[in-house]
Amino acid sequence: MIRVIYRWNVQPENFEKFKQAWSVATNRIHETIDGARGSLMLRADEDSSVVLTIARWDSIEAWKSFWQGLPPSEMERMRELGDFLSSEAYNEIDDFTR
Repeated sequence: MIRVIYRWNVQPENFEKFKQAWSVATNRIHETIDGARGSLMLRADEDSSVVLTIARWDSIEAWKSFWQGLPPSEMERMRELGDFLSSEAYNEIDDFTR
């Protein structure tokens, strides 16, 4: 398993629409793309414009096949509402969340 952390800058006035766009996108990706396991969203407490979306994938290969160097079309509405800053993949070593 891997986790991919996407970093966004979302102005507070766009946050609710961004959250809705993320919900649609992440569910569409999870339902239609092999290896996609879903996503969660975090918002910084001290700077509410900083948003992280953290996706879980079966493998780096599955994610790279989906991503192919550019934010995919499923994330287009998100990019209209927030500035996409970066993405980085991490190997999942352990997870004790419940």
